[in-house]
Amino acid sequence: MGRLAAAYRQAVDRHRQALRHWEAARRMLGAAGPAPVGSPALVARLARLGGELAAAVPGTARVATHPVPVRLGEARTVDGAFPVLVPVGAGAHLAVDSDARDPRVGELLRAVVVRLLTAAPAGAVRVVGIDQAAFGAAFLPLRPLHDAGVLGPAATTEAETTALLDAAERHARAAQRATPEDRELLVVVAASAPAPRELARLAALTHAGPAAAVCVLLAGHPPAGVTTAPPLGATTQLRLTERYTLVGDPPGRPFSTDGSGLAAPVVLDGDPSHAAVTALARRYAEAVDQDVVTFADLLPADRWTSSAATGLRTVLGRAGRRPLAVAFDDATPHWLVGGRTGAGKTVLLLDVLYGLAARYSPAELRLMLLDFKEGVSFSEFVPTDRDPSWLPHARAVGIESDREYGVAVLRELRAELGRRADLLKRHGVSRLADLPPNARPPRIVTVVDEFHVLFAGNDALARQAVDLIEELARKGRSYGLHLVLASQSTTGIEALYGRAEAIFGQFPLRIALPGGDAVLDPRNDAARGLTVGTAVVNTAAGAPGADTEVRFPDAHAASVELAALRHELHAARPDGSHPPAVFRGHETPRLADDPAWSALAPGADPPYALVGRVVDVAGSPAGFTLDASPGRHLAVVGTSVAGADVLRSAALSLARQHPPGSARFLFAPLAPGTTGVADDLAMTLAAAGHPVRRLDADALRAQLAEAAGDAPTSGRTYLVVFGTDAAAGALGATDPVTFRSGYDDLRAVLRHGPARGVHVLGWWRGLRRLADDLGGSGHRDDVSALVALNVPAADLGLHLGTHDLAYTPREGRALLVDRHEHRTALIVPFAGEGEQP
Repeated sequence: MGRLAAAYRQAVDRHRQALRHWEAARRMLGAAGPAPVGSPALVARLARLGGELAAAVPGTARVATHPVPVRLGEARTVDGAFPVLVPVGAGAHLAVDSDARDPRVGELLRAVVVRLLTAAPAGAVRVVGIDQAAFGAAFLPLRPLHDAGVLGPAATTEAETTALLDAAERHARAAQRATPEDRELLVVVAASAPAPRELARLAALTHAGPAAAVCVLLAGHPPAGVTTAPPLGATTQLRLTERYTLVGDPPGRPFSTDGSGLAAPVVLDGDPSHAAVTALARRYAEAVDQDVVTFADLLPADRWTSSAATGLRTVLGRAGRRPLAVAFDDATPHWLVGGRTGAGKTVLLLDVLYGLAARYSPAELRLMLLDFKEGVSFSEFVPTDRDPSWLPHARAVGIESDREYGVAVLRELRAELGRRADLLKRHGVSRLADLPPNARPPRIVTVVDEFHVLFAGNDALARQAVDLIEELARKGRSYGLHLVLASQSTTGIEALYGRAEAIFGQFPLRIALPGGDAVLDPRNDAARGLTVGTAVVNTAAGAPGADTEVRFPDAHAASVELAALRHELHAARPDGSHPPAVFRGHETPRLADDPAWSALAPGADPPYALVGRVVDVAGSPAGFTLDASPGRHLAVVGTSVAGADVLRSAALSLARQHPPGSARFLFAPLAPGTTGVADDLAMTLAAAGHPVRRLDADALRAQLAEAAGDAPTSGRTYLVVFGTDAAAGALGATDPVTFRSGYDDLRAVLRHGPARGVHVLGWWRGLRRLADDLGGSGHRDDVSALVALNVPAADLGLHLGTHDLAYTPREGRALLVDRHEHRTALIVPFAGEGEQP
């Protein structure tokens, strides 16, 4: 009796399950109208409905916001067959209990992927794969989709799987913040179940909901031997038997009790044909070609129509399908950009600069551009021999800039900050935006590419740069001064120790390109896996959760469009516009090419000795006035042969300011290798009508004795000595009659010569020799003008009585010191041949 009662109850339960299953099916079919009575009619209705759903127009389904029906195969019954469709898409997932080592599973996954991509518009779906069990073999038949950029490389290791899931979770967070029309569906296909931790993360994605725009196709769930597999949400479960597939059946039970399972075995359709995959890949590839972000996408329809009163805005690229705008305003006044070499920093900066220049007139925007790397990031903004146009917004451009030039630009910005503070006070306002339009100066965007070079080391110059950057970052927001710091790395900069957080905290907008994770918070891995041409834009100082992935165009590939835009803006420049001041760190200026040389004319009083150009924003001429004050002489110090060029430039420029015959030039080529320079110089000046004479060491001694006497002089006399230290023997000897040495006469000339129109232009190859010739450190003012070449900064500082001298000797640079005018400046000495007075 007990066995009979148990069998009866089991039969009743099965009957009730069948009734519930039938009722669920009847309700599902009710919407389509009354069905004919009988099982064959029901199968016919299912076949017709399945065909209608599967026949949706390809390329129109909104898979990123709604699930779509995807065909798996045919259900077989005694009364016929009908197609089986399951919901797949945003918030609707699929799982099968076997992994892709069973060929049927690989075919199933590939068929679902192809049909989902076919249903969706091109560009609306992106597929990534995980296959640790078969090392990516499950995705090999889909290679055309990989080549078309739709299917990413399969993750075949635990580390790659972790990185893929990191990216999927970032995608889900970004999709939830985006508008529905901007979402892209990410399909995560796991051909086998990963390790428990990663499996739990996959399961969590199935619970994220449709707004996350993620679809999970998971094979091998639950994994064999695992009794506590993580539950899946909104997932259609498949179970494979030896011959068929069962849809919606939890493992271990023949059919579901709630009507969600299909009480019929299913024969899968099998692999999509190679022709179908290739055609689909071709459609996507063509769509991608049409959907490439171009430089034209960044530009406004009309030029110079925007107002910078409340800030500057431009389009950086495209996030999904929508343009992404970025701004310099109160919320994001300064930007920090990071990326490895070749990641596209220069391209991105050009996109931004041209986008701003097209929107804002030079009255609204000014650009200060510094490039500290061995490149020409901003060279196209300045006039050249091949293209005389320039970007009218650019005011200063540094190409392969020196650190000193960078600090000079920062000093100029600080001075501008002070001027704007006074302007705001006069108008009784606290922000640039509150000034009346006719009184509002342009906003200034300063871009420093490879800014870490500016802070290199921990010397006085680096500390100055840090102080200036910090002040500008803190105060620039209110005064319309904006900074963009770009670099391969923002870590390990010694000069920023203890101050990096305070400074970079003023840079809320961060742009991370490939390899640029350091500009983001250490907990933020949004930039991992980026490809060239993409970046992560974060508006919360790098904190996780405020990231947007953007694609930006390759400005270099649009060189024709860039040149056309630059010419257009150059042609529209306001009257009276001047080209930007340009500092080319790799070039050596020539005296004959310098505007200051061209401006020299006879009659200058006092005459000015040109020796080079100052490393400053304006590229000012570097030199000294030689008036009648005691000590107005020039000493060039250092072993570099550039010392001869400095003297040559000084002599030529002085000769140009004297009428023929009014100045006498005496040349003493004492250092080896200087005879030719002195002779060429003497012939040039003689041809211009100036009296010249060549001296050896003994003649120099005699000339000094004459100049130190009381005999009256007329006009100017310039004593040009190439290698004064080489005359030590002659100058050190004592006259047996007067008991005076040549050094006594030299010192007398240095003290009193200027008042009598006598000036010494000398090159000493050693700083110690110069100090001794002057009579010790107490007489260093007897030569007030100094050009130091390759002299160690410590020795030079000791000679000048200056501690912590911000100077690094190197080729092509010199330090100009004018003790009378309390002026110290880094200069680029003139060099070259062929100048004429």
